Amino acid sequence: MNTTHPVVAKKLATMLLEIGAVKLSPQKPFTWASGWLSPIYCDNRMVLSFPAIRSFIKDSFVELIKTQYPDTEVIAGVATAGVPHGALVADALNLPFIYVRPKPKEHGMGNLIEGKIEEGKKVLLIEDLISTGGSSLKAAQAVQQAGMPVIGMAAIFTYGFEVAQQAFQQANIPFSTLSNYNALLVEAVANDYITEEEMASLQEWRGNPAEWKGR
Repeated sequence: MNTTHPVVAKKLATMLLEIGAVKLSPQKPFTWASGWLSPIYCDNRMVLSFPAIRSFIKDSFVELIKTQYPDTEVIAGVATAGVPHGALVADALNLPFIYVRPKPKEHGMGNLIEGKIEEGKKVLLIEDLISTGGSSLKAAQAVQQAGMPVIGMAAIFTYGFEVAQQAFQQANIPFSTLSNYNALLVEAVANDYITEEEMASLQEWRGNPAEWKGR
């Protein structure tokens, strides 16, 4: 996993905290659909309502793609939250755009991928968030099965779970993020969103989220 310049990671972490896209609550943890207790809730859909942040993310993605994935020929958004960011990036780079549904459409053509499929074209996927990597890699597999090589995935944020790192390595798909959990915790402490003690609990959660019981 690669992260863009530390200045970008730091600035974006601060933005996400300021607008409430990321909420930290180690004392009263959230419950994920998986049943995991989590001291963090990340909703990057929030950034779409803030033009300056939305543009910062778009511009950061564009720079990342130009430097790390210069061979990109098609941008693919991962539904649903990766779709608007992917469309903005594709427009900025003047590249074709497609998006991948979580499951085939239940009527009409029954499409799993929306947009023009061009076999052999190199695809860069855009995600909003990488947690375990499961849904992201499912989307990548759908693109590959359609005959389009996936050269990488770029996301706004990652929790940095080891299981995700391993999953992407096994799939042989590199991924990059604009910001990450480590940068977020540093900014959260520096700006008094959490205490040093709470930071320790948050770090413990990231090490073993399935077993973490909160504080």
